[in-house]
Amino acid sequence: MAIVDRPEDLDIEAMSGALEEGEDVAQESLDYSGVVGLVEDRFSKSKTWRMQDEERWLRAYRNYRGIYGPETQFTDTEKSQAFIKITKTKVLAAYAQIVDVLFAGGKFPIGIETPSTPLGIEEAVSFDPKAPKESVVDGKLVRSSTVARADILANVGKHKESLSRIEEELKVGPGVTPTALTWEPAKDSAKDMEKQIHDQLEESDASKHLRNVAFEMALFGTGVLKGPFAHDKEYPSWNEDGEYEPVYQTIPKVEHVSIWGLYPDPDATNMSDAEYVVQRHKMSRTELRSLKNRPHFREESIELAIDYGANYTQEYWEPALEDNQPHGDINRYEVLEYWGMMDADSIEEADIEIPEKFLDRDQIQVNAWVCNGQILRLVINPFTPSRIPFSAVPYEVNPYSFFGVGLAENMEDTQEIMNGFMRMAVDNAALSSNLLIEIDETNLVPGQDLSVYPGKVFRRQAGAPGQAIFGTKFPNVTNECLMMFDKARQLSDESTGMPSYAHGMTGVSGVGRTASGMSMLMGAAAQNIKAVVRNIDDYLLSPVGKALFAFNMQFNFDKKYTKGALEVKARGTESLMRNEVRSQRLLQFMQMTANPGMAPFVKYDYILRELAASMDLDEDKILNDPREAAIQAKMMADLQALMPQQPPQAGAQPAGGAPNPQDPTGTGNGNIAPGAAPEPGAQGFTGAGGGDNGGTPPPPPPQGAPV
Repeated sequence: MAIVDRPEDLDIEAMSGALEEGEDVAQESLDYSGVVGLVEDRFSKSKTWRMQDEERWLRAYRNYRGIYGPETQFTDTEKSQAFIKITKTKVLAAYAQIVDVLFAGGKFPIGIETPSTPLGIEEAVSFDPKAPKESVVDGKLVRSSTVARADILANVGKHKESLSRIEEELKVGPGVTPTALTWEPAKDSAKDMEKQIHDQLEESDASKHLRNVAFEMALFGTGVLKGPFAHDKEYPSWNEDGEYEPVYQTIPKVEHVSIWGLYPDPDATNMSDAEYVVQRHKMSRTELRSLKNRPHFREESIELAIDYGANYTQEYWEPALEDNQPHGDINRYEVLEYWGMMDADSIEEADIEIPEKFLDRDQIQVNAWVCNGQILRLVINPFTPSRIPFSAVPYEVNPYSFFGVGLAENMEDTQEIMNGFMRMAVDNAALSSNLLIEIDETNLVPGQDLSVYPGKVFRRQAGAPGQAIFGTKFPNVTNECLMMFDKARQLSDESTGMPSYAHGMTGVSGVGRTASGMSMLMGAAAQNIKAVVRNIDDYLLSPVGKALFAFNMQFNFDKKYTKGALEVKARGTESLMRNEVRSQRLLQFMQMTANPGMAPFVKYDYILRELAASMDLDEDKILNDPREAAIQAKMMADLQALMPQQPPQAGAQPAGGAPNPQDPTGTGNGNIAPGAAPEPGAQGFTGAGGGDNGGTPPPPPPQGAPV
């Protein structure tokens, strides 16, 4: 894995103003109480506003867990309190399908691509090793001009060093001849940036956090991802003496934030128009003290907040989530993390040095941490451009609210109907499976035991008329109740867009009995998940990808990755399908051009590289690069041209082991022709009486004749 090293002189947090700690922390708390009051007031406002959403989330959670809420009241006659957890099945099925689509390519679904018109870098440059170097024009010798611009090497990105050896023969644009070699600096720069971002995401376990976001999306309707932030990750390392010397590397980190801990601007409908966001933390003493190791946290203020004692109070929904009873003895601290706008006057009163680019603004975006009335951290937002580092993605968009609608909420009514009819079916089955016995005691002998068991004998009064014992059986309506249960289940399929056969329900009839019919049904069912993935592309992957790109552009540790203007692309279901279609078309094109007559017109090197990229393969690892080989061949040819040429010797074989046309034997220098048999007396003839066998030697050949 590629680990990004941060230079020692790069202080990410130092690029923004911060409230430094003075000697009298208690007095500072009074002086800056306005900042604390602003954060707590906005938190209280958001907390009151989202109470109705919390009720929705609680009902969704109870339906997922199979727990009846306080609004469900049972009568004394109801024996069964069964809860059929169809909501859990649907939520997990939707979650599994979302994860399957997102990670079908095997890596985090964010890509970097080149814009249609790259800026600051060439889209393509080419070199033809077999292009003529000079030609005759009007009787004059003219050297072929292939240089489109004198500064071409300034815009070839990471290829600058390798292409400098053929600078005079480079041409801007793709090659137009079969022998031309083409480099794509813009595409290579995008690929390098994409690889770096993927390595950074892998180092921060971003895939795990994205799965947690997908789960809360399906269950509650909204998932939240936070970041990226600069994080010093510890890598275990030991020296030669066996002493532990860990290595710390700075990487951008993203993490999942539970929807229960996020308090956004109540007047916003999405994150892009939110003026502020507050995240509520529940921290122990150890966690609170560990903040001292992070930049610009005020150590004395943290200790003062701890000395004031634990101040965390449980919300009404926390016991339901934790499956315990409410209790007030909680040894934890409530820490509020605020990201949002603040008046410039308040920032100046806090003695924060405002950067020059913010001097003319009335409001400035800041990050503040507050606990027990103490400012633990107050800095101007260090990111450029300024952004709130939270991305909230809805499962189903509610255009009039910040929070989306989840799958559990969509089937809340049908879940209640299924539970009700299932309880009725169970109670009716229990009642109808037993007899009610009616006994006329006037017809029986007094003093008998009225218990009933097989072989029981009842004694009747002598001469008493009529039947003494009657058995009554209640009608069984279980089938009718189960029919209503099945109907409610079908309605839940409709309300959620998640049909039962999509998560393993058997007994599908009709068109689903055949493989092609089932394929059609599964394809139609996948449309709803694709719509959810498009929301993930728009509200999560695209903002996070742009934030990671901006992070690397602002705090980049290797400038070769940031050459030129690049575009961030969210690669959900659409890009996955596009890659599949692209690879199929490339294969079809290769089959169509298999004719040897078309070979001179096809650049197979480019096709193979594009085919590998469409299959999500690393083209640099599986394909040789003929472009560098061509450069080396040209350099060797130029070197050979500078070396003095040796004149050919008389009778020497042609250079390079070429066949000698005057050798009739067919045995030398690659000449595989049948040749002519030597005649008696000629050299090479082995018959008796001639040549080498002691016969009369033939007369010498005339001067200059071939031997």
